[in-house]
Amino acid sequence: MARPQAAGFTASPLQLQLINCCIIMLSLLIQSAETINCSEPTSDALLTALKKNIFDKTEIRPVINLRTPTNISLAFTLYGILDVDEKAQKLKTYLWLNLLWDIEGLSWDPVECGTDTISIPRKQLWRPDIVINEFIDENKVPDTYYLYIKNTGKVMDDFPMHVISSCNLDIYTFPFDIQNCSFTFNSYQHTILDVQLSIARPVVKSLEYSLGVMKTKGEWELVEMLAQKHAIPPQEMNISRDRLTYYIVLRRRATLYVVNLLIPSCFLITVDLFSFLLPPQNVDRSSFKMTLILGYTVFLLLMNDLLPVTGNTLPLINAFFSLCLALMVASLLETILIINIQCGSSDYGPLPRWAKVLFLNYLAKLVFLSKKPSDQNWDPEEHRTETKRCDPVVDTPQSEAVHNTTPTHQELRKISHELLSIRQQIDKHFKTDESADEWVHLGQVIDRLLFGMYIVFLSVSFITMFVIWQYWYNKQASLI
Repeated sequence: MARPQAAGFTASPLQLQLINCCIIMLSLLIQSAETINCSEPTSDALLTALKKNIFDKTEIRPVINLRTPTNISLAFTLYGILDVDEKAQKLKTYLWLNLLWDIEGLSWDPVECGTDTISIPRKQLWRPDIVINEFIDENKVPDTYYLYIKNTGKVMDDFPMHVISSCNLDIYTFPFDIQNCSFTFNSYQHTILDVQLSIARPVVKSLEYSLGVMKTKGEWELVEMLAQKHAIPPQEMNISRDRLTYYIVLRRRATLYVVNLLIPSCFLITVDLFSFLLPPQNVDRSSFKMTLILGYTVFLLLMNDLLPVTGNTLPLINAFFSLCLALMVASLLETILIINIQCGSSDYGPLPRWAKVLFLNYLAKLVFLSKKPSDQNWDPEEHRTETKRCDPVVDTPQSEAVHNTTPTHQELRKISHELLSIRQQIDKHFKTDESADEWVHLGQVIDRLLFGMYIVFLSVSFITMFVIWQYWYNKQASLI
């Protein structure tokens, strides 16, 4: 075989072999990229031509050169949010997955073959092994058997999926919580050198389609959808899979929980607050508060099914309920203390001087409960003296002599002494003991003081709780 010469250039044997290999590969490429010819413009003719070229070639990727990666365009539409299980940290959704890829070298003339699109059984073609990493259960949906092929060689595969995926649910701000769950798509076996993923349509369009077709109007609503393509270092391309992550942002509809949990709790704690206006010396305030605590406990037991159960974090609403119950118990203990002071004051000794100065002078003025003078504090000796002056049996010696000799006056004198004794006993009974009065006044001052402290603590606690709720809600919303 003579060596080719051109313009003084002489090719070596190695160069000749490379030229021959290039010519053979070019001829194969040209042959593989030839357009499919149909004998007539019918579906049967196109199907017969496709059987000869691409059918039953499911073992290898549809590329001419195996070094060429297959690009899979991916999109999905969220049809329904079925359930969110906080205890098991699971999200159940129903979506429709769309996959697009090209069969290299495949094309036909739509005029010659009669159509530009044809549906064929899915099992007749190579299909990418795209999975969702967060998938933790079986895909229980009916099988779909067909996909579409365009005349340009593009394959369109659409199929439903019942996705039960793991999701890190944060219920700290329940019922005003926002959850961010992810779907990570990647090939199960092929590395990034063989299969690469891309976004088929803008995420905004996917969100609009999902909101338009979503049939479920339950506890959760879809508020946002984001997508992220993960970058892979060059040194890891031969072992890493190409990944595409969609973030599904869900928001809980809190109206049910506000009406059934928060508002009744606020009503009960308000009733407990105004129960301080009941006078403890005339009304059994402790029985009322005990009944209120019992009713609140029954309310929590009945509403327990509405509360999320998880071992990850304690919801803030549980702390809210615990605070309400603790305040009710504290008000009951305060009532027991006040009743003990006021009802047992007659058995106590004199009030200490420091308690008089602190409570009856300073704190009494602070709570607008200054001591009023009692009308019952009068001197019985004065009345006894006056009574003696008014006694007719001691007016003059003459009258005494007359009285001694008159049986009627003696009887009147005896009756007068008996009436005076009765009057003294009544005065002794109704005489206000100054020590007992001071203890009663001390109980009133302490009751009014603790009532004010209860209002302040209740207001500060509720405001702090709602500020924390608002802060974490805004923090979750800012992460979207």
